[in-house]
Amino acid sequence: MTIRLSKIYTKTGDKGSTLLATGERVLKSNVRIEAYGTVDELNSVLGMLRDTIAADSRTSDLVEMLAKIQNELFDIGGELSVPLDVLDTKRQQVVTMDDVVRLEKEMDLFNEKLPALENFVIPGGHIANSTAHLVRTVCRRTERAIVRMSEQDAVRDEIRIYLNRLGDWFFVLSRELSRRLAVAEVLWAQNKKK
Repeated sequence: MTIRLSKIYTKTGDKGSTLLATGERVLKSNVRIEAYGTVDELNSVLGMLRDTIAADSRTSDLVEMLAKIQNELFDIGGELSVPLDVLDTKRQQVVTMDDVVRLEKEMDLFNEKLPALENFVIPGGHIANSTAHLVRTVCRRTERAIVRMSEQDAVRDEIRIYLNRLGDWFFVLSRELSRRLAVAEVLWAQNKKK
């Protein structure tokens, strides 16, 4: 299926409303719009992370993992644009528990090579590490937006579980990036006064 967008602006949202994939018009302040808009934001900062590490041969496999996640986030955004009662999971691409298990296995592989944590880490030490933490925090906000949406509209459990695991994944990724790029992790200076 080829999609061609010949005209980007439509002017139909000028009064603060937008269309869901079903054709239903809702306000742009709707929790569903906030949820999939935040997924879009997450995908954007993830693209920034991917571009940040793309030129380094030590991270080429991570670039591929990030590309897969970006596509899965696009699937989530598409799913959230359709109310659950009309969602057809046989026709629309959706995240599954298999995707969650894959994230867990990838974290386990990263963790095998990482030193044990003895303190909290602070974002920093390298732009890639800091960007991974930025992605992690936007992921957590995305998760919260979807939980808020689920208080009003049904959401498949797989989306919430996937995003919860993904936030963990980005934390572990930030540590893995520091390891691969040979930069020291920045640790929280607990009880240190100037």
